[in-house]
Amino acid sequence: MSPLSVTVLVLLMGCALCQYYDYDSYQQPAHQLGPSGPNCAEDCHCPVHFPSAMYCDGRRLKSIPSIPSSIKYLYLQNNQIHEIKAGAFNNATDLRWLVLDQNQITSAKVEKGAFDKLASLEKLFFSYNSLTEPVGPLSKTLTELKMIGNKLSKIPSDYLSGLESLTTVHLQENELTTEGITGAFKGLKSLTYLDVSQNKLGNLPADMPSSVEMLYADSNEIASVPKDYLRNLPALQYLRISITSWRILLQSIPEVNENLENLYLQVNEISKFDLGSFCKIVGPVNYSKLKHLRLDGNKLTRSNVPFDASNCLRQASDLTVDSTE
Repeated sequence: MSPLSVTVLVLLMGCALCQYYDYDSYQQPAHQLGPSGPNCAEDCHCPVHFPSAMYCDGRRLKSIPSIPSSIKYLYLQNNQIHEIKAGAFNNATDLRWLVLDQNQITSAKVEKGAFDKLASLEKLFFSYNSLTEPVGPLSKTLTELKMIGNKLSKIPSDYLSGLESLTTVHLQENELTTEGITGAFKGLKSLTYLDVSQNKLGNLPADMPSSVEMLYADSNEIASVPKDYLRNLPALQYLRISITSWRILLQSIPEVNENLENLYLQVNEISKFDLGSFCKIVGPVNYSKLKHLRLDGNKLTRSNVPFDASNCLRQASDLTVDSTE
């Protein structure tokens, strides 16, 4: 890889990581929450104007506090919690959001049945702990799952089965392999967003539901994409396979569905700009819907772009080929 590509790689990695560390921007600082209600756990804060929420973040807690039955939104991030007892949530049967990011929880310390009573849970955030196995079982009402920055190498094929409301899954910064996620996303008919960046994948996930609109797989070991893989994802709008392994890099532009709007393939070893990857037929109503195409950090320059690319890519407002543009 050239020195220029290395520079581009460093810059892009910095930008990519920004999106992963903004996971707790949904909550207000404690000093802005107003007075706490009378039924709150001793070390937590339950705003009187938002009585269904309990804020226990950043309190150096080592265990799950007692949770009032009225609580629906529980914030436990940035603590020192290292275990979850089987009855920890038995009194919180109406819990909708559970945030456990940035603790010290290992899979061995999550007791069996710990999540059994959470039948109404919609969001489970379990990032930056030390999980080697995903926690569960998960509620059928779950819409969003985040397990970023753990030590997961496998997602069992039945782990997400039956979660018909699940739309968003974040699994970046783990140790997932292609074999370890085989069948994991099959049948998730509501899934629109999947991030498996910064893992050990040799291929894009198999058996992806056709509902997926955003697929992020940066910083893996993906050298190629099967010919019809992306054409079988008609709803896909965003695809990122940038900054792949130092050892394994994409050699060509994969064939994409003509409805794709955003394609990011920076810092690979692509040396040919093949219009057939975007358009099989070009005509008044047959053309690519791509708006943003990033190919900087590859073995391409503007001279590699075919003369008639403007006809196929007529909606592209951002087409970056080399990093000097």
